[in-house]
Order: sequence, then structure tokens, then C-alpha cells
Amino acid sequence: MAARSGLAAGAEPFRSKGGSVMHGNHIRSAGELVFNAALFVISLVLLWASYGISGFSSLSSPGALPMAVAFVMAVSSGLILLDCWRKAERDRTRFLRDILPPAVIVMMLFITGYALLLVPLGFLPVSLIFLVLSILYLRRGGVVFAVSVSLLALILVYIVFRLVFTVLMPAGIVPEAEFLAAIGQIFGGGQ
Repeated sequence: MAARSGLAAGAEPFRSKGGSVMHGNHIRSAGELVFNAALFVISLVLLWASYGISGFSSLSSPGALPMAVAFVMAVSSGLILLDCWRKAERDRTRFLRDILPPAVIVMMLFITGYALLLVPLGFLPVSLIFLVLSILYLRRGGVVFAVSVSLLALILVYIVFRLVFTVLMPAGIVPEAEFLAAIGQIFGGGQ
């Protein structure tokens, strides 16, 4: 077993805090080959796109650095893909159980919904809904807790990024300008 797993005779595999075994270099996990192939294809697309910036006219051209980075990505992801392709054995991981469990899929859907609704509805309502739903889903209960933690986090984020650093966020359906004017009237004394 030790020789088959790439470990020296008598050596124990490294176990993470959760107890899972960190395997040697020649065992492939579920989804690893597909992920590495996708990474390689994306690297090639980025290399092609960066070449389209200005071609390879000189080292100081606008596309030189993006091309160099994309080239390094393509070469390294190609080598990783080749190494992964050579791995004959698969470990016992299951893709939907160990690599992409339901909680990750649900959070990806929440993030997608957040991105789609951010501009039409605005930062404040969409962020509040996202935070409440995320806390409710991941914590499994406690509506009062979820709403209060979400409101507190949203207020702090709003104060830091909107009021202190004046980062513009999509206003959407919330009349943010009127709220800021009212706050200015209260603290400015109507000057």
C-alpha cells in the first residue's frame, strides 16, 4: 500500500485536521482532469486575447505584459494538465460530495442572483437579502439573528465604503441621495 500510494515503506500519509488523507502525486481526485483542462483552455483564450491588444510588436507594447502572463499561465496549466492526464488512479472522492457539495452550489446561486440584481435593485436591498439568506441557509435558522447580523454588517460596510471612502455603489430602488441629504441636514445643522 505504501509503495502504491507514493509513500516510503512505513511512512504514514499526511492527514488534515478533518482526517482526510493528502495523497501522493500520482492519484487523481474527482473533477481534477476537467478542471485542469478548463484552466488550460482559459489560459489559451487569454493568450489569444492578449495577443489581440497590440500583437507582439515590442517588449514595451501595451500587450506585452498580458501576453507574458497568459503565456506563463498556458505553459504551467498545460504541464499540470499533462501531469494530471498521466495519473492512472483515482482516489475515492466524489465530485458532488467532496469537491462541489450542495452548500457551495447554493452559495454560487446566491452570488449569481446578487450579481444579477445589484444594478436594478441597488446595493443596500440586494446586500441585505443576500446576507440574510446566506446566514439563514448556512446557519439553519435564527431569523432574528440573521437579520440583525446582516443589518449590522451592512451598516458598517456602508459607513466605511460609502461615507468614509466615498465609493459609489448602485443606488437602485433606495433613495440614497435623499437619506444622505437628511443626514447632512441633521449633522450639518441646516447650513
